[in-house]
Amino acid sequence: MSVPLRTARGVLGLLLVAWFALPLLPLLLWASSATWSGPSPLPQEWGLRGFTAALGDGAVEASLRSLAVGIVVAALATPAGAMAARALRLGTVRRPRLVAAVLLAPVALPPFAVVMGIDVVLLRLHVPAATGVVLVLTVAALPYTTYLMRAAYVAYDFDYEDEARTLGASRRTVWWHVRLPLLAPGLAAATFLAFLVGWSDYIVTLLIGGGRMVTLPILLASTAAGPGNEPTVAALSLAALAPPTVTLLLAALLRRQLSPTRSADPAPPTPPVSGVPVPQGAA
Repeated sequence: MSVPLRTARGVLGLLLVAWFALPLLPLLLWASSATWSGPSPLPQEWGLRGFTAALGDGAVEASLRSLAVGIVVAALATPAGAMAARALRLGTVRRPRLVAAVLLAPVALPPFAVVMGIDVVLLRLHVPAATGVVLVLTVAALPYTTYLMRAAYVAYDFDYEDEARTLGASRRTVWWHVRLPLLAPGLAAATFLAFLVGWSDYIVTLLIGGGRMVTLPILLASTAAGPGNEPTVAALSLAALAPPTVTLLLAALLRRQLSPTRSADPAPPTPPVSGVPVPQGAA
């Protein structure tokens, strides 16, 4: 790579970092301020009043609930979306276009109207609030996981699996050493988006939870509705940004660890299959 091209990529990277980091600067200033009134460009008095108030309002408990909801939704929606995408890719379902339209329907329908109808059904069935929230959010995350995994399966070469089975690999070996590494980028992206659906939801949790399930977005919205709570709102906003950032970094690390290494040979490399006997005379 030439020096001008490296410089251009470095400048572009710095601009992207600045683009995403600059909006966080007001939050950092508000969260670390004790007194800030206009027209002063900086707080007149610094302090941790916002973080102290957030902890007193139950930010830790609300964050743990949001974290649990996001993890469970990702754990349910990601494999479900992967299985649906594989079935659509292989054509093992009847009327695949209709099935795909049903799976993508939650994106097109108004969330508020849908949740109002589902809330009545869940109440009549005596479904617990937490269970109802997780089920509805899993359905809401399915369009994203299915779409991403379907795109991953479009680029997936099933000949790798056939070759591994021909060499004697078991179904578990094929799944672990062939399918999982090749689908790692799609799985990481699908898991991240499913986690975001559960972590950042407000409408479903508020209506289905009935106000009894206080997550971080609900606590943030209720705090922002009151006057003079800017430091607390800023502290809660920063807390809401932390888990998605960590999840994104973990997803990138998982993608790098599971993805097969690229070879300098222009021909596509065959993924290593553990426990597969090597034919006689092979180099």
